[in-house]
Amino acid sequence: MTGRATGAWALVVGLALVASGVIPRPALAEDEPGTGLPKWLEQVSLNGFLSTTYGYNLNHPDSRTNQLRVFDFDDNTFKLDLFELVVQRAVSRPREAGFRVDLALGSSVPRVSSSPGLFRTDSTVDDIDMHQAFLSWIAPLGSGLRLDMGKFITPHGYEVIPGYDGWNDNATRSFLFGFAIPFTHVGARASYSLSPRVTGMVMVVNGWDVARDNNRSKTVGAQLVATPTAPLTVTLNAMYGPERAANDSDARTLLDLTAVWKANSWLTLGANGDVGAEPGAVTPGSTARWSGFAGYARLAPGGRFALSLRGESFEDLDGARTGTAQKLVEGTVSPELRLTPHLLMRSDLRVDHSSKDVFEKRSGLTDTQPTVLLEALYSF
Repeated sequence: MTGRATGAWALVVGLALVASGVIPRPALAEDEPGTGLPKWLEQVSLNGFLSTTYGYNLNHPDSRTNQLRVFDFDDNTFKLDLFELVVQRAVSRPREAGFRVDLALGSSVPRVSSSPGLFRTDSTVDDIDMHQAFLSWIAPLGSGLRLDMGKFITPHGYEVIPGYDGWNDNATRSFLFGFAIPFTHVGARASYSLSPRVTGMVMVVNGWDVARDNNRSKTVGAQLVATPTAPLTVTLNAMYGPERAANDSDARTLLDLTAVWKANSWLTLGANGDVGAEPGAVTPGSTARWSGFAGYARLAPGGRFALSLRGESFEDLDGARTGTAQKLVEGTVSPELRLTPHLLMRSDLRVDHSSKDVFEKRSGLTDTQPTVLLEALYSF
């Protein structure tokens, strides 16, 4: 970790400890008498998430690297994937103001999800990130117009960057999560409940996964979330804007659709589809295109055991997203066992397949990549 990142990490951890009351600060006039703590402290929550894994690639690649994986890119090693600390003052009513800061440390997730311009440059990647850091205010308009400004995780996709308040049913990430959609944005967004069953959101951001804009154009996005019936939720996302450095004309387009159906108390089904395009991304004068679909099923018949399944297909027609023009498919089986209300153990048994020989097998290449991942995660 560089000196810059070390200093930044010490600062943000110190601020978090002050907010939590672990490190006292000088008392102010508005503090509670005799405590040295601010009155607003009881409105601020502190939560955390920890994930550690062991991964093994049955192809035994000489590089000890898994190809086309998002966070589980190392083979045959134990890893601290992510420790995340979340400090926030949540808002729910008009005229309320608050904030949320997600601080992340680890040798997997922060290396991939961090944005150039914040704890990261084009030449260095540190094991630290700030997944989210935004201010919130609910304007007194109608049912309440929520405004957020800062850095936030993308609304696209079925899968998420994990945290104390949500993680994926599978331990590894899909190709769609890694290559079809962005991870985070820096900018502003506005959310509004159009009806009890429909919510809308619009945003203006710097772009895909950049803390500092790399061109003079902004990217715009919109979202509609509908719950036509209690068991079914459908979300439609769209984004449009130039993403390449010093290029203001070739706009990248993305449409993302997800659906979640809670069939009953023990079965949940999900689906995710993505379609993207970008002129000039590979060949000048030609539009690169990619698309994919993933299906999910989670069976939790009761008790501490659950089983999650995922199957997907991702087509990178021009190689704009993966570096090779190819079609990828994968299947994942994830059994899990909850040991305590806060501690979960699970495993991913996964097989990837490509239409091209892109996966390492010892010192050569093949079209298939089987892996096993063991994970322990804790949330508080």
